[in-house]
Parts: sequence; C-alpha cells; structure tokens
Amino acid sequence: MERMLRICFYTPFKPLGHENPSGDLVIAGGLYDFLSGRGHHVWPVSSMRSRWIFWKPWLWPRVVLERRRISRKIRSFRPDLWFTYHSYYKAPDLLGSFISPRAKIPYIVFQGIYSTKRRKNLKTWPGYLINKKTLRSADHVFTNRVEDRINLNRIIDKNRLTYVAPGIYPQDFRFDARARDELRRSWNTGNEPVVLSAAMFRPGVKTEGLEWVIRSCGKLFRRGRRFHLVIAGDGKEKARLQKLAETELPGKVRFTGKISRNRMNRFYSAGDLFAFPGIRESLGMVFLEAQSCGIPVVAFANGGVPEVVKDRETGFLVPLYASDPFIQSIEKLLANRDLRRNMGRAASSYVRTRHDLNRNYQKMETVIENLSTHVLRLPCVE
Repeated sequence: MERMLRICFYTPFKPLGHENPSGDLVIAGGLYDFLSGRGHHVWPVSSMRSRWIFWKPWLWPRVVLERRRISRKIRSFRPDLWFTYHSYYKAPDLLGSFISPRAKIPYIVFQGIYSTKRRKNLKTWPGYLINKKTLRSADHVFTNRVEDRINLNRIIDKNRLTYVAPGIYPQDFRFDARARDELRRSWNTGNEPVVLSAAMFRPGVKTEGLEWVIRSCGKLFRRGRRFHLVIAGDGKEKARLQKLAETELPGKVRFTGKISRNRMNRFYSAGDLFAFPGIRESLGMVFLEAQSCGIPVVAFANGGVPEVVKDRETGFLVPLYASDPFIQSIEKLLANRDLRRNMGRAASSYVRTRHDLNRNYQKMETVIENLSTHVLRLPCVE
C-alpha cells in the first residue's frame, strides 16, 4: 500500500451487518475488512437499500435526502474515492453515481452486473436503464465473474474493467483436527464417512438444493451405502426438510442449526465431502470455504460454481439437474477414501493459490490507488 485512502463505501443491495446472511453480504464484508485492514479509512455512507426502489415511489424522497446528507458530510470527510459494492438491475446505485462527479472524486463499482435481457421485461426495464447509466458513469468497474466481464465489455471500455478472481481469506477456513474429533463424536458417526451440506432454509433454490442432496443421499442409503448426512442452516423450511430427511434417511441425518461463519471451519473439518447443487449460484462461497478446509465438493456446473471448483481435481461438477451423475459423484467419493483425501488436499491448495483474497484484492487496491491520484474518464463503449 502506497498511501492511506479515505473511501466512501456503499452497498445498495444489502447494507453491512444485515440480519439475513448471504454470499453477497460475505463479499461486501470481505471488501470492507480488506480495505480497513490495509489502513484505509472506510466510511459506510448509507444503509439505504435500493432493491426495487424504482417501483416504490414512497421511498424516492429518501434518495434525495440521502444525497443531501452525504454531500454535506463529504465536505468534512474529504474522500479520495467512492466505492460501491454490487450494482445491478434490481438494486442500482442511486447515490454514488450522483454524488461522485459532483464531489469530483473517482467512482468505483465492484461487481457491477449488466444483462440486456432485463430490458425486455416491464418490471425490470427501469432498473436496467438506471443500472446501465450507473455502470457507464463509473471510472472503473471490477467484476469477480467471467460471465459478467463478458457482458460488461459491451458497454465499458476494457481499460475501465478489471476481473478479480472470487475468493475468501484462507486463514479463516483452516482444517481443525480437534474440532473434527469433537464434532464426529457428538454426531455419533463412528467410522462412517460424513457428507456435509449447508444453506439457509429459505424458499427457493436454497431449499430446493438441500432437498436434492437429501433425496440423492436417500437413494444411496437404500443401495446399502453407509454414511451420515449433516446439514448446517436454519429457516422457514426447516420442518419440511426434517420430514423429508426422516423419510429418505431415517436416523442418518443431523441438522446442526445455524452456525456462525467464524465457526464454519470446524463444521467443514468434521466432514469427508461437501454436497450442494448450487442452483443458479452467483459464485457459491460455501464451495470455497469447504475446499479451503480440505474436503472435495459435488455440485452443478452452473452459474459461477465452475469458477470456484476445479472439476475432477477438487471435486465433481455435473450438468444442471443431472440426477444420476450427481449421485454417482457422491458415491464415488464415499467409496474411495484415498480419492477424498487427494482431492481434499488439492482443494485446499487450489483455494490458497487461486482464491486468496489477501492476494486478489491487492490487485484491486493498486488500481484504485492509481485512480485516486489521477482520474481519466474514458468514453463508454457503444
């Protein structure tokens, strides 16, 4: 780091410290922690959510009030740049894109998302237009997904666009041998292998994914395969998932409840493999966390999952909704202890080599430091 920056930090989709955990919140927190940890003065400027705000006219006055409030405070804070995490059609940034040019500071967007299909739907059309204007006005856009980089190239010059590989802080997800012994004793797993899964039990693809895991493991159980399934998480669908588990794998499924993220490494350490489809996952932070702790994963090859799992090296990726390959991949790992261990070691090394945020975010830091020194507004690509 060359010098300390004063940064306005904003998350329009979900503010830092929001009660509902998600991958987006983890990434936002990771960015904040990195920038603060590097000595920069990071100011979370607003808790205002812009989710579907263009269809909520009763909230529009707050946008005006927030712009005025922040503009007044900026005079004393004297920021070097504005940093927005995650602007897309559903929650475009209505603050940074307006305030930054008036404050004459660089405007940065991390994880900007652009999708032309949103212009074809009346519900998403306003958000699409606002977000497109927001992204085109940015001095620099960072993306942690290859697919998003391809789409963003359609409206943003390559000199203003940087890919940063997604990741975690591996030091927070290390294998814990003591936790493995303690948890396996408390789970009463004996010498049988343990399949792990984790997600919030909310309606939609998260619960659908857990149902997929339970049914897949149920088929293996009925074939005579001996193992335990342990699921971390909580939510509205808990009773339904517990009922399904008792039907599919009676006496073989344990629900741990919600586990705080700073203790999830203990959970991963106690398993032998991690199975979760990751239906339409933007990235899938749990896959990085599990691999970092040294266990292979089984998931669908969709969304951003292939960017964080190395197929046939750190786990198995199967086509979306491909039942037999998903089950066969779990079975292959259950049946072969050496394969599990070799893939687990490869997984841990892979995360530390490719997906260590300590390293990846330093690339981002270099760009924003240069921008804070000299801003060159380049023309947008048509």
